[in-house]
Amino acid sequence: MKIAFLVGNFPVLSETFILNQIAGLIDRGHQVDIYALDGPANPTEKVHPIVEKYNLLKHTYYSPTPPDNQLLRELKTNELLIDNFGRNPSACRKLLDVSKYGKRAKSFKLLYKAIPVLEGKSYDIIHCQFGSVGLMGLLFRNLGLLQGTLITTFRGSDISKYLKKWGDQVYDQLFAEGDFFLTNCEFFRQRAIQLGCEATKIRILGSGIDCSKFAFTPRYFPADGHIRIATTGRLVEKKGIEYGIRAIAKLAQVHSNIEYNIIGDGPLKEDFQNLIAELGVGSIVNLLGWKQQKELIQILDKSHILIAPSVTAADGNQDAPVNTLKEAMAMGLPVIGTFHGGIPELIENGTSGFLVPERDADTLAEKVSYLIEHPELWQSMGQAGRRRVEEKYDMHKLNDELVEIYQQQLNSKSTQSQVEQLTSSVVET
Repeated sequence: MKIAFLVGNFPVLSETFILNQIAGLIDRGHQVDIYALDGPANPTEKVHPIVEKYNLLKHTYYSPTPPDNQLLRELKTNELLIDNFGRNPSACRKLLDVSKYGKRAKSFKLLYKAIPVLEGKSYDIIHCQFGSVGLMGLLFRNLGLLQGTLITTFRGSDISKYLKKWGDQVYDQLFAEGDFFLTNCEFFRQRAIQLGCEATKIRILGSGIDCSKFAFTPRYFPADGHIRIATTGRLVEKKGIEYGIRAIAKLAQVHSNIEYNIIGDGPLKEDFQNLIAELGVGSIVNLLGWKQQKELIQILDKSHILIAPSVTAADGNQDAPVNTLKEAMAMGLPVIGTFHGGIPELIENGTSGFLVPERDADTLAEKVSYLIEHPELWQSMGQAGRRRVEEKYDMHKLNDELVEIYQQQLNSKSTQSQVEQLTSSVVET
C-alpha cells in the first residue's frame, strides 16, 4: 500500500508510537510518506534511532513555519505565493478565503500547511496522527490536494485539551466525512462516541512497544538497601511529576535509603528544580533530562519501582496508557499509576501495580512505602505486568492489526464502489 502519515512536528522523541508504526509498515513492504504540518521537531532534541535506521527524513515533507512577527509573515507569505501559486491557483485562493476559513486563512496558516501537497497527491491510506491533524487531512482531501481513505487516530490531548479550547463540536465534520477512526484506549473511544462518532467507525488500536528490546528482570530488595524509584515523561502538568516529588519528600522522612530519578525534559523543569530545593530533597531527587531508549533502559534496569502520577491538567489534557509505563512493566518493574484517563486499562490494580487518586501525594507515598516494605510482591507484580504488555501492547501484533484495518477499509471502499456502479448500471438500463 501507499500510505501518507500526517503529523504535527517530526520527528518527536517522545512520539515513539508513531515511529514504531511507520517502521512496522515499512518492514511489511508498504511505502510511507510523512507530512509534518508543523515543521521539524526542536533541533536541540535528540533523534530516535528509528529515524536514522529507516532514513525517514528522506521520506518526510515539511510545511514551512509561519514567522511570529506579522510583517515577516506577510513577506514570507508573498514569497511562498510567488513560488507556489502556479502549482495550484485554485487551491491557493481557497486557502486564503477568510470568509470561509476565518482566522486560519487570515493568518496564512492553512496555506503554509498545504505547501507540500499543493500539486495533489494520491494514496491508498491517509493516516492522520491526532484529531487536530485529521481536520487538516479532511480539508486537504476536500480541496483535492490529497486522495485516499482517511483514517484518524485520537491519542489524548487532541480529545481532551483540544476540546476545552475549541468546543465539543470541533470534530463534527470529521466524524461525518472521515472514513475510519482509531483510539489508543477505550476511555478515549467512548469519549469520541459521546462526541458523535459512529461506534461502527471507531476501534481501539493501542500504542505498542517492542517487547524484545525490554528484557524482563525479576526485582529483588537490593543488598545495599538502596531503593531506586523512577518516573519517565515530559515535564508538563499532566504527568503529575509535582506529586511524585512531594510523595518522595514525605517518604524521605521515613526511608532514608531512597533515590528518585526523573527522566525527561519540558517547560516545568525550573519549577521542579525550585520545588526540589524548597522541599530539601536535592540529594535524592534527580532531574536527568531526556534519554534515548538505550540510556532509558540502562536507568530502568537499575530501578526497583516506577511511578506515573498522571493528572488531568488545568487545560483539560489527559493521558492514554503511556508507553513509558508499558516499557517499565515489560522490564519487570512494579508500577504505581493513577485513576486517570486510560491508565487503569493498563495497570491491573493490586496485580501488576497500584492505582491511586490524582494529585494525592499522601496516598502515592503510602503505596510506594508499602512496596518498599513488601519486596516479596515485586517479582509477582513484575511478571503480571510483563504478561499484560505482551498480551495487549506488543508492537508487532499491533502493526499487523493496523495493516488489517487498512486492508479492511480499502476492501470496504472497493465493495461500496462496485455496488454503486452496479446500481448506476441498473438504473440506466
